[in-house]
Amino acid sequence: MLNHFKWCKSLSFVGVFTISLVLLLTFANGSSIYQKTLAFISSNYPRNQALYVTAEDGTKIAIDVWLPKVTPGSKIPTLMRTTPYYRATELVDKSKQNDPNATERNPYYLNPGYTDYFNKAGYAVVLVDARGTGASFGNLALNPSTSKNEIQDYNAVVNWIIAQPWSNQKVGAFGTSADGSTAEFLTVTNNPAVKAVVPVSFDFDFYAQQYFPGGVFVESVVKGIQTKPNLCNLQEFEQEPACQEFFKTGFKGPKPVDEDKDKQLLRAAFQQQTNNFDFFSAAQKITYRDDLIDGLGGITEDFSIYKFKEDIERSNVAIYHWASWFDAGTAEGVLNHFMAYSNPQKAILGPWTHGAYSNANPFVPADTPVNPSREEQLADIVNFFDAYLKDNNRKPKLKREIKYYTMGEEKWKTTTVWPPKGMSYQRLFFAENNGLTEKSPTSDSEQDKYIVNFEATTGPDSRWRQSFEKMVFPNRTEEDKKLLTYTSEPLRHDVEITGHPVVTLYVTSTANDGAFFVYLEDVDENGNITYITEGQLRPIHRKISNESPPYVVFGPYHSFKREDSLPFEPGKVTELSFNLLPTSVQIQRGHRIRVAIAGHDKDLFTRYPAVGTPEISILRNVVNASYIDLPVMKRRNEHLH
Repeated sequence: MLNHFKWCKSLSFVGVFTISLVLLLTFANGSSIYQKTLAFISSNYPRNQALYVTAEDGTKIAIDVWLPKVTPGSKIPTLMRTTPYYRATELVDKSKQNDPNATERNPYYLNPGYTDYFNKAGYAVVLVDARGTGASFGNLALNPSTSKNEIQDYNAVVNWIIAQPWSNQKVGAFGTSADGSTAEFLTVTNNPAVKAVVPVSFDFDFYAQQYFPGGVFVESVVKGIQTKPNLCNLQEFEQEPACQEFFKTGFKGPKPVDEDKDKQLLRAAFQQQTNNFDFFSAAQKITYRDDLIDGLGGITEDFSIYKFKEDIERSNVAIYHWASWFDAGTAEGVLNHFMAYSNPQKAILGPWTHGAYSNANPFVPADTPVNPSREEQLADIVNFFDAYLKDNNRKPKLKREIKYYTMGEEKWKTTTVWPPKGMSYQRLFFAENNGLTEKSPTSDSEQDKYIVNFEATTGPDSRWRQSFEKMVFPNRTEEDKKLLTYTSEPLRHDVEITGHPVVTLYVTSTANDGAFFVYLEDVDENGNITYITEGQLRPIHRKISNESPPYVVFGPYHSFKREDSLPFEPGKVTELSFNLLPTSVQIQRGHRIRVAIAGHDKDLFTRYPAVGTPEISILRNVVNASYIDLPVMKRRNEHLH
């Protein structure tokens, strides 16, 4: 959930609280803060108003309410978006302040002008600043093990909505990234008014799918997360020189509520936010899933969605997930969720950037439009909400299914289970001369040595950056020269790989720590190399747990808990077995399949070990045969080559 705003990336001091962990927060503001609740006049509903809703613990939560034209006495449904990225902005040009298309400075959440679009579709739209952000009071202090205050904030807003004379008592939620997570967390309230949610590019497991995939810390991404208010929040916007860049984009800061004419309430909220914790410093001290987050008293599990399975299922809210094959571990999380939760669900998995905003399919030209288009996405989401939120609506409710896109074949497909029926694993062994073959090894002692190249990278615009605008997977021919690779013979026919590849490595190392990155790639007839997917594992987390996982997993289950940690001993043969992130791709006839192995990704991850340059060996003999199992949609009696 990082790098969400084009203007935010270039103006690092903006600090729009780019943190996907802002989910369950705790703080009670002083009793001197007061804002009257808006009373709508039924004969003359205003188009837009901003106000505070008082949460259960007394904290004031800022909201913006956008209404379509409502006939007196009629009732309409409501869509919520709760965000740490400013629910709305104050504009330099005051004449545009009541234009939702102007106040939505960033188009990425669904589509430019989504508020206006939803209004025209017959919905009230309520935008919410999460506590400790924007104009809301409170403190960004993740401590869900002792408090569910932010979830109660959501509930307070829903109760405010259904108390309005224009409400039909039905509420949905939408959002991308952190806002997608808050959309799903709304279901935890079990408020009967909440009927349907659309989480886009949300994070299901913050440890394994976002910040520590394979137990390897995504340091450079977390380092950019800002959780404290910045200079422009705490100073007079008009007087602080550093804030002038805001004005160039027409932006002055988070929008105050209507009653706060002199911004005294906004300044008071900013002062409370100065107590927000430093996430990067806390994350640096985490190694295991069950490590306490420094200063918070909770662990990552406490604010991951899978922790709340019972509450979410009890709600029976309809959930429509969107995620990308190339967006951190979001596709993995959607599949975990789909197979484990009983709610009415539909999932869409495609080759997109973060938020399904742009095309990220490396098998088509870079300027290929996103599929479906942003307009089609928005229309589809409205149809979903119509079925669950509008009175007397006859649109069909969703079918429980996964719709996924197969790259290379460039085709949408549908399944009701994961992996899809017809998938079987095809094992390919690492072989001599950097080969990849179906034949098991016959040698007693073959191995390949590799000195870790700490300059290896997947690039600054790869999956872990989670960019809305672009995701670049350039020809990896030069990059693969830094890696240890194994490549198959040309394929005799097209091969579809759909599911989670699983790799098993038998390794030795000269170091007592490390990280093993495995990339699946396509090599065409001209030697061009295309990235498909990846997986990683820090060897101390290699134990395959016999415990029941907290959700449906695919491939070997690593708990990443401290009690399951194993030492990584130099010179000792060690087995590492782990899955790569899911994909669906058709490798064309004549192309070759490649597995590339690295010990580091310099643009993203922490270096293991911190000093020294290990030499690793990949064993590929009768006793210790390293291999990859590919999830192949395979026709009878058909081999890869």
